[in-house]
Amino acid sequence: MALEVRNLGKRVRDADGWLNILEQVAFEVEQGESLAIVGASGSGKSTLLGLIAGLDTPTEGQVIALGTDLFALSEDERAQWRARHLGFVFQSFQLLPQMTALENVMLPAELAGNGQAAEWASQWLGKVGLADRLGHYPRTLSGGEQQRVAIARAFCARPQLLFADEPTGSLDSQTAARVIDLLFELNADAGTTLVLVTHDPLLAQRCKRRLVIEAGRIVR
Repeated sequence: MALEVRNLGKRVRDADGWLNILEQVAFEVEQGESLAIVGASGSGKSTLLGLIAGLDTPTEGQVIALGTDLFALSEDERAQWRARHLGFVFQSFQLLPQMTALENVMLPAELAGNGQAAEWASQWLGKVGLADRLGHYPRTLSGGEQQRVAIARAFCARPQLLFADEPTGSLDSQTAARVIDLLFELNADAGTTLVLVTHDPLLAQRCKRRLVIEAGRIVR
C-alpha cells in the first residue's frame, strides 16, 4: 500500500474558538494508483494534501506513507523523507527565480544526494518538451512552460509518490490539456503513485478514483 490515511483531523483556533478543517478522514491508495481529491473551495482539499505530504501536522490521526508513520518523525526527518520519496507540484509553480530551468529541476535530486542530478534534470526537461529552455530563468518562461518545469522537477528525483495541488488551475485550456497528458504519461512511465487536488473535471476523470470532500469530510 502506498498511502494509508487513518482518522485524520485538523483543527485551528479562530475568534469563536476552534474550527474543524478536516474530520475523521480515512482512505488508502495503492501503489501506482491515481487519485483525485475534489470538492468546493474551502472544503479542506489542499489542507488534506499538505497533511498527507507531511508539510503540515494534524490535530489527530495518522498518515502511513510507504510504510512510514510520517508524524512519528521529527520535522527534519519528514523533510529528509520527502526528499527521498516525494514529488510535489504546486499551483503557483514555486520555481526559484534566481535559478535556471535546469537548476530548478536539479534541486530535489541534489537534495536527495544524487550525483546524476544534472543528467536526470536534462532528461526530464526533454520529456516535457523544454530541451531548448534549460538555461532560461522562470521570468522568461510562459505559465505553461513554468508548470512543465515544475512537473519535471517533481519527477526528477524519481519519487514513489507524486502530489499535485491544482496543477492546471492557472493555465489556459490547451496548455492544461497538455499538462494533464504529461502528468499521466510520466505517471505511467515511472509507476509513480499520483494524488492530486483539482477543480478540473477532465483531470479528475483521468484518475482511477475520485475522493469527494465536503466541509472537511469525505462524502464519497
